[in-house]
Amino acid sequence: MSEHRSFQPKVLLRSEESAGAVAVVESLVPPGWEGPPLHHHAFDEGFYVLEGEPTFQLGEELRTATPGDFVFAPAGAVHTLANLSDAPARYLIVITPGGFERYFERMAAKATGVEPPAWALEPYPETIVVGPKIPDRA
Repeated sequence: MSEHRSFQPKVLLRSEESAGAVAVVESLVPPGWEGPPLHHHAFDEGFYVLEGEPTFQLGEELRTATPGDFVFAPAGAVHTLANLSDAPARYLIVITPGGFERYFERMAAKATGVEPPAWALEPYPETIVVGPKIPDRA
């Protein structure tokens, strides 16, 4: 997907390492990164900002987060994020239950031109797109 072209995910904890309970992904996004379209899914995601100022949409609310902020998108919540700033942003994504980290690992493999590891080829939870990206509505 082109919106993820410069998105650099790094899986830090796989669901297989926690009996499926949780996965953790570190994400680095460039300035002006548009992010994914507005979506929801059946797992929780928590975002802990390490660097930069990513903008999150949860429901109709937009919020720009700063280092040390935590944004929680519970299962079923409509959400997205983007980096509307002129500096890179880095954050951790905590996924529970785990499984969606497989999607991120596939993206990382595709971006670097390598085959994803076998564990990343397992199924991952469905994401349902319900609206535009943040820049499309800003």
